[in-house]
Parts: sequence; C-alpha cells; structure tokens
Amino acid sequence: MQKVFNDVIKQDVKPFLANYGFARKKLNFYHGTESLHYMFHFQKSAGNSADHVMFYVNCGIYASELAQLQAKEVPAEPQESECHFRARIGEIAKSVPDRFSITPDTDRAELSTSLLGGLEEVIHFYEKMTSARSIVDYYTAGPYLHLGEESFRLLLQSDDTAEAHRYLKALQDKYGSEQRWAIFENKYRAIFEQYGVEFALRQA
Repeated sequence: MQKVFNDVIKQDVKPFLANYGFARKKLNFYHGTESLHYMFHFQKSAGNSADHVMFYVNCGIYASELAQLQAKEVPAEPQESECHFRARIGEIAKSVPDRFSITPDTDRAELSTSLLGGLEEVIHFYEKMTSARSIVDYYTAGPYLHLGEESFRLLLQSDDTAEAHRYLKALQDKYGSEQRWAIFENKYRAIFEQYGVEFALRQA
C-alpha cells in the first residue's frame, strides 16, 4: 500500500499541483509570493501497516508580515507547523475527509479523483487569501483565539480600531466565561496600550 501512496503522490498529486505553480520537496508542496507562502503537507499516520496506509493533507499559509509582527525571522521554506493559517483539507473542502485511507480494496482512480478535487477546492480558497489581512479576517470572523495577538497588532497598526474592538467583544462573548480568558485579556490589553488605543471591555 505504501507503493500506491507513493504513486499517487508522484503520478497524480505532483503534476496536478505543478500546474498551479507548486514545487515538491519530499511530502511538502510549496508555492510562494513575495509576502505569502502557500503549502500542502502530506502527513502519513503513525499507525500504518503493509496493508493499510492512512494519511492526512495539511494546508497552510505563511505570511511574512505576520512573522514580522511576531519578531520572527522569515524562513525561505516555512514548515507547515510554522504557518499562520493551518487547516486539514476537510475543513476547507467539505467533500473530502480529513484522513484518507489506502487498503487492498481501494480504487486508485477514485482515490485520486477525490484527493485532487479536494486540492483544487483548497487552491481556490488560497486564491482568495491574498494578504496577511485575509488570514486575520478569517480568524477574527470566527472569532478564534488563534493568532489573536498578531491580529490585534495588524488591525491596530493599520488604524482599524473599529474592527479591533469588534473582534475583542466577539472574543469576550465567546470565551469570557472561561477561566483562561483573564490570561488573554491581559495580553490583549497590553497590545492596545502599546498602540495607544483604549481597551474597552463590557462588564460581565
């Protein structure tokens, strides 16, 4: 089954992604612009056997602007774990699973069709994520705690205080009753103070 996996990557995935400008390095596929790096990472499950290979497709976008806000050096080829946007393929392409499975009964053509269809959906998603602000907008719309500090920094340095306050209120409404919220609140307050913006929270 390992050979089937290797053949799918080499014969189906590689040429398909190459058409969209992605270059392969081991089980990673990269496509970069001056400010953003898009990637796919094929992660094999730790519990694989000779007759059963399972794998995940991790999707990531790395933004140089967000890395600078984190005071981090921008690598030439970011790892998936370093990406600012991260998701399993099934979170973006609802028609495919988060985990693919290859067994002796697997139809290779059906597997490839499903996998390439999912990759294409993610690529169309990537085409809409054109800046660091696109990534921030994705997480603030959630609203998600992930990338919270960087999101506030980007919003405040661009003088979008209205969106920063909307995001802050949305986070408080969603997470304010949790014990850990006080930790995040203190971090966010410090960022607002750093940019000279009033930190306005409603009373619980």
